[in-house]
Formats: sequence, C-alpha cells, structure tokens
Amino acid sequence: MTQYRFITRNRRGKWYDTLTQAQAQANAIGAGFLDGAGNFVPYRGTVLELRERAPA
Repeated sequence: MTQYRFITRNRRGKWYDTLTQAQAQANAIGAGFLDGAGNFVPYRGTVLELRERAPA
C-alpha cells in the first residue's frame, strides 16, 4: 500500500493512506491548501513523499 506525506523546508507531515487525506492535512504544516473548488494548491518548495507500506 502506498502512503503519502508532504514535506516543507522546516516540517514533515504524518503519513496518510490516501493522497486526499495528505492534501487535506497539508495546511497544518504549511505545505499547501485546498482552494474553494477543492483542488490542492501546494506552496513553493513543497515536496510530496511516497513510501510503500508492508502488508499487514
């Protein structure tokens, strides 16, 4: 299963099981925000990190 998190210059987000969850929580670390239409807008320098989680 792929997990997602956003990284900024100074902070790292938690790992989330869906990209949608990671995008929704990105504002908490200053990585970006959801606009009025629900589209994710990352701030400059934001990096999306992915990892494969081992099956349980």
